[in-house]
Amino acid sequence: MDNLRILVTGGAGYLGSVLVPELLGEGHEVVVVDNFMYNQTPLLDSCHDERLKILFGDARDKRLISEILKEADVILPLACLTGAPLCSRDTVGAQTVNFDAIKMMDELRSKEQVIIFPTTNSGYGIGQKGVYCTEETPLNPISLYGRLKVEIESLLLGSGNSITLRLATVFGISPRMRFDLLVNDFTNRAVTDKYVILFESHFKRNYIHVRDVARAFIHCIRNFGALKNEPYNVGLSDANLSKWELCEEIKKQVPDFYFAESKVGEDPDKRDYIVSNEKIEATGFRPVFSLQKGIAELIKGYRIVRNRNRQFCNV
Repeated sequence: MDNLRILVTGGAGYLGSVLVPELLGEGHEVVVVDNFMYNQTPLLDSCHDERLKILFGDARDKRLISEILKEADVILPLACLTGAPLCSRDTVGAQTVNFDAIKMMDELRSKEQVIIFPTTNSGYGIGQKGVYCTEETPLNPISLYGRLKVEIESLLLGSGNSITLRLATVFGISPRMRFDLLVNDFTNRAVTDKYVILFESHFKRNYIHVRDVARAFIHCIRNFGALKNEPYNVGLSDANLSKWELCEEIKKQVPDFYFAESKVGEDPDKRDYIVSNEKIEATGFRPVFSLQKGIAELIKGYRIVRNRNRQFCNV
């Protein structure tokens, strides 16, 4: 699928600001719709590219979306209130952005238009100890965020001409940085505070670098005919780790990092599972960014953030 016209809602977000330059590098025309709600400045280094068009707008705006959909070959609905805490704080926003807006796009698109949608492997909820969750594992979301993702995934796959990517917990540096994601958060604490107190440190989940997520989207675009109408787990097969094990990996690169488990309290995010990524790996996709490389990248990035307000002078 060459020289496509691709619509990316939320294209200036954490994933979009990494993915959009890659799509342009593939030779595609890209239209980004984003409300820039976090007041950051992603995509500045792509503004020189004449194939990029940026529209300030809301993915829920039916008039806007219906107009720009007419020219799109591929639709990547990235606009999202991401994560259980944010969705629990804004339940109306979660429903209208994470479900209603995508349902609207699905209803407006033609049968020929392709949707590739990022869902989440948090839909697996609480897994069985030692049993890998595959795409055949029954979904059991335990948060509003997870439930909405599971529901819209079912709708899109039922409509056809779509692929859904059940993403592991994403990490890594992005032009629209997120500090709340687990690897990003723990690494930040290690660099900045030197310690973290864990709740239910045995809970496990899978991880994936944001640049590998972008690569997975490109893989799906290139191989859409062979992959369509299926869900795929996307994660690092060697990174099904507990929170304690994640901290041990960070400590290898930040030796003075201290972590301990609290004997009281609990983690409000009850996800606990291990995931198989064999299905997408069998199609030829392999991540290239290890967890260890991602931690090293984050350490460098956080040192920049920590020092950004300091003044330097020549002595």
